[in-house]
Amino acid sequence: MEPKPSLKKKTIGGLFWSFGDLIGNQGIQFLIQIILARLLLPEHFGLIGMILVFIALSNSLVDSGFTQALIRERNASQADYSTVFYFNLFVSLLIYGVLFVAAPGISRFFAEPQLVSLVRVLSIGIVINAFAVIPKAMFAKEVNFKAQAKVNLTASILSGIVAVGLAVTGYGVWSLVLRQLSMNAIQSLLFTLSKKWLPSLVFSIASFKRLFGFGWKLLVSGLIDTFYTNVYFLIIGRQYSASQLGYYTNASRFSEIVSQNLAVTILRVTYPVLSSIQDEHERLKQSYKNITKLTAFLIFPVMVGMAAVGEPLVLLVFGEKWLPMVPYFQLLSIAGMLYPILALDLSILQVKGRSDLYLLLEIINKISLTILLVLAVWLELGVIGLIAAAILNTYLEFFINSHFSKREVAYPAAEKVRDLLPVYLVSFLMGGAVWMFGTLLETSLLLQLLLQISAGILFYIAVCRIVGVTELKTVYNLILSIFDKIK
Repeated sequence: MEPKPSLKKKTIGGLFWSFGDLIGNQGIQFLIQIILARLLLPEHFGLIGMILVFIALSNSLVDSGFTQALIRERNASQADYSTVFYFNLFVSLLIYGVLFVAAPGISRFFAEPQLVSLVRVLSIGIVINAFAVIPKAMFAKEVNFKAQAKVNLTASILSGIVAVGLAVTGYGVWSLVLRQLSMNAIQSLLFTLSKKWLPSLVFSIASFKRLFGFGWKLLVSGLIDTFYTNVYFLIIGRQYSASQLGYYTNASRFSEIVSQNLAVTILRVTYPVLSSIQDEHERLKQSYKNITKLTAFLIFPVMVGMAAVGEPLVLLVFGEKWLPMVPYFQLLSIAGMLYPILALDLSILQVKGRSDLYLLLEIINKISLTILLVLAVWLELGVIGLIAAAILNTYLEFFINSHFSKREVAYPAAEKVRDLLPVYLVSFLMGGAVWMFGTLLETSLLLQLLLQISAGILFYIAVCRIVGVTELKTVYNLILSIFDKIK
């Protein structure tokens, strides 16, 4: 069923600015990351990696699932927004106090004395972020990503300038800390000024109970997911050196530029749009199916292609001293292939109001990952073994998520596999061809990379056209729609 013009226009407009945000914001951040990687040492990134799990869990606690609850709420009131704001601010201050006191214990756990001051300063960002939660939720609810794109781009540029300046003048790991804090501060300030929203002097118990009733399950599942997303930093930081964690940290961020950031971009547009048609069952299913197929069409070849050109890409971008991160980057790219599909499966449960199933799936999937991680550590398989466990678990999650999500939207795993298998196979076929082509080239790294990428794009488009992958035409029409919008 074709979407209504208003819904289609809203989705295309949201995608345009959301992808603009991705390309501009992440492009700037990636450029800054490259500059800092060349100025700093792997152990500097490793020290920050040790703290990431605590910061990420804290930010999830501050949100408390309220953001998604507000977006899903059809008629959120000023009392709703004000209640969530005050609760978020209170929780952020409480968490900062806990981390301030816990900093020496964290330092002893990793046997890194520097972590005491690093944790206490970097944690300030948790409080700063609490001021931006409501304006961001309002923009997302309106599918207004133009404003968010402008804010994020400005914050990335200014914080990047701060970080590079500090790195050049010898501030080492502190350049990374102050980069994050300045980005948090600029984003919060600009979001508040852009939305021109201020809380009222009201805290509604009724609003809190209603929103928290939906959001608490998302909070718990979000905490579980955040912990396991960052558990690798915890294990590697504890078991291995700061340098190895530094290699893993940059490999993880490098691979996530496409998988997780593109997934977040798609989800933050599709979630409010799909929420608006949550009661139109057939239309919802078709939209969900189309989004899933289109996401796979875009992300599968990019992730496989990144793995195929991993070595020349890392050498060209980061330099010789980062060569040990190549196998980590290649495996993490493969692991990230299914991440957007898994996120869409969980998102549809939120759309249907099944935060209970969302939580159940997080628990089931993380139990399976725990078993695999324990086996990898017990068998002493090293960092490679830990990443291999993540790859295996993504496939287990795919079938588990599909089994439960089909209860809400009739899109079972068998049908989903049939839809995704052509693109999956073509992507790996393309990746193999690109890797082999690279082994035959004897030229500069830049030229080799450009030739491999060009060959991969042409190969993928040609094979997709031969086997009749319909998403090729969908992307073509989407591009035409975006150009029409620009005009």
